[in-house]
Amino acid sequence: MKLTRRKLAAIAAAAVVPAPVPAAPPQPSAGEDLLQTKRDLLQANVAALGNVNLPMATEPNFQFKA
Repeated sequence: MKLTRRKLAAIAAAAVVPAPVPAAPPQPSAGEDLLQTKRDLLQANVAALGNVNLPMATEPNFQFKA
């Protein structure tokens, strides 16, 4: 079976799987309190960031001075 470069490129392009699109946060309905929804989203983000382990070697080597 002979494949040209164009056919090979078409086959390779068809085999590429697109990355999954992250789900958007739910929009509040008319009856929900927007402030409470945003606080819940912020708490979820804080919890997600708390689960990430960051080695000390990645921290910048400076001090904040007032």
